[in-house]
Amino acid sequence: MTTDLEGLGQAIKRAQYRNHRTMDTALRDVGVSLVQWDALRAVDRMPGASGHELAVATFQSDQAFGTLATRLVERGLVTRTAGHGRRLEHALTDAGREALRAGHAVAATVLDDLFAPLDERRRSDLLDTLRLLTDGG
Repeated sequence: MTTDLEGLGQAIKRAQYRNHRTMDTALRDVGVSLVQWDALRAVDRMPGASGHELAVATFQSDQAFGTLATRLVERGLVTRTAGHGRRLEHALTDAGREALRAGHAVAATVLDDLFAPLDERRRSDLLDTLRLLTDGG
């Protein structure tokens, strides 16, 4: 029997869409969108990173991340400082760290609900399988 690979791809996309939609809705309660929270997570993981490095880490174009970062700076969640040459380095403000912390609390609840149909072994198997597909082994 041959697995329906198109169906498999669509199922992965539906699961991702459900995850994004649910997380985005829940994160609005703490005042950020999923895209903003993802950017805050990246800045937290990569302090002093350039806009390009953060764009790559958040699966965005440099231009899209630049626009997003400008909004985060205007909201007081992120700072930008001059680095070498034209490089702008990013860091979280206290308000950004608080938004990130609140987002983690929301995400824990949402993700627990989203993955509730899977027992721990299936969650682990799914994670291993997706890492195999995305990390090349």
